[in-house]
Amino acid sequence: MLFILFANLTIFTNKFDKSYSMAQKNRKNFSFIGKNIKKIRLAKKISQASFASIFSLARPSIGAYEEGRSEPKIETIIQIANYFRISIDVLLTRELTVNDIFSFGILNQRLNKAHQLSSLSIEKGRSIALVSLENSVNYIVQHQNAGFLLSLPKITLPNSRANEHRAFEINGSEMEYHQQGLHHGDVLIGLTVPLEGVDKVDGEVLVLVTNNEIIIKRGFIRGDNMLLISDNPNYEKILFPVKELLEVWKVIAVYSRYINPPTRLTERILDLEKKMEELTKS
Repeated sequence: MLFILFANLTIFTNKFDKSYSMAQKNRKNFSFIGKNIKKIRLAKKISQASFASIFSLARPSIGAYEEGRSEPKIETIIQIANYFRISIDVLLTRELTVNDIFSFGILNQRLNKAHQLSSLSIEKGRSIALVSLENSVNYIVQHQNAGFLLSLPKITLPNSRANEHRAFEINGSEMEYHQQGLHHGDVLIGLTVPLEGVDKVDGEVLVLVTNNEIIIKRGFIRGDNMLLISDNPNYEKILFPVKELLEVWKVIAVYSRYINPPTRLTERILDLEKKMEELTKS
């Protein structure tokens, strides 16, 4: 009897040791999530703040994950895996390489192309996608994802084409000066510009989609770079490599809830006209 109890105890102990070893192994593999978050973020050129915004997390949390000080909840892991279309098993059990990440990207592009809607079905709606301030970060990452573009809010305009036009909500006052120009919250209607044809929009107001942000400025071609200038002279000029641009949109119309006051020049002209009338009457 004592022998049977001892044998059962030995079996139980062995099972416990095996389970504990597996748990430890899984725990060790689980630590790959922090390294992989950092690897994905750097490869995609996404800041910690932007990454946190995508998944509704606090920015310090991303740093804690990457440094191994804490681990994301399983719900967050699932969101990250789905967002970048990476297997949860791969995300947790091995350290991704840059080649892995871009290989997934190439696969996603092929899937997106396969799921593109026909031009006929797009044209029927006469509606264009709106990139609002809330979804601008997501747009940087998923601007080629047909499903994501369809999920964006829409604006219907006469003579607009979904695959040629896009609407962007402007953030900040870089293009506003003396209460004139483009104001925070204005919606800009952009016409797509091929990257090889950016020299044809020299000096125009452009919406530029980069790996890190959406920039709205006037663009001037300077060799292989584009000089970006705000209408507000208080903002610094930026020299940006053309080859690093993801998309270029030429602003062709503006929807604004702000009524610009008359400029000083207009006020002076009206004042002169009034004085001329008074002189004529006298």
